[in-house]
Amino acid sequence: MDAITGAWQWLGTAANWAGEKGVWHRLGEHLWLSGLCLLLSCLIALPLALWLGHIGKGGTLAVNVSNVGRAVPTFAVLVLLTLSPLGKHGDWPTIIALVLFAVPPLLTNVYLGIREADRDVVEAARGMGMSGPQLLWRVEIPLAYPLIMTGLRSAAVQVVATATLAALAGGGGLGRIITAGFGNYDTAQVVAGAVLVALLALVVEGALVLLDRTCDPMRGRRRGPRKRGQGPVEEAPPAPAPTRDVSTGQPT
Repeated sequence: MDAITGAWQWLGTAANWAGEKGVWHRLGEHLWLSGLCLLLSCLIALPLALWLGHIGKGGTLAVNVSNVGRAVPTFAVLVLLTLSPLGKHGDWPTIIALVLFAVPPLLTNVYLGIREADRDVVEAARGMGMSGPQLLWRVEIPLAYPLIMTGLRSAAVQVVATATLAALAGGGGLGRIITAGFGNYDTAQVVAGAVLVALLALVVEGALVLLDRTCDPMRGRRRGPRKRGQGPVEEAPPAPAPTRDVSTGQPT
């Protein structure tokens, strides 16, 4: 409880939010680094996953190769890249490590989303004379949208949380608050930094969920009286027939 109380007091101190070492500046660094890494991951994973899912070839190999990044700890990759010649080029070791970490969920979910699109609908669209690009953009991507957004949310939250490690390589971000707390033996500052990272991850998750619900191209069509796998819809019992007063013959 002392650490939590101290963290609350640390967050409530205005001086800790101002300046180059303050929360606002570190938050800006964290968002810039996370956004850049997520953008690069999307530029790498999305076109490849969409193409492989559309043609239905090579996807298993691509997914298995990308999942190698999950087996190697991000911190180990970051340390190796920092000790390499890339360590002399600013945030590039962190950027590469985070991109390698974010590509697998994007590639896997997008590929599976395209491949698991309703084949009857896809074949019907092909029979209507749609070209390959039209089929992909107008049929397969809308059907795969839920899995695509799931992969994007997973990658975004992982990148935001893992970007904290940038501080260990001399980078910026909210991780610098945590490392500074360790350096000063200030437990309250360490807890405060961890709370800020957790809150940021939750905010990013909530924003992407809202974006998911707002931009779903088939939002209206996905809603219905029942969803697949939920069983039949229970019908309401019929209303009882009106009764009549025997003496007057009027409905009661």
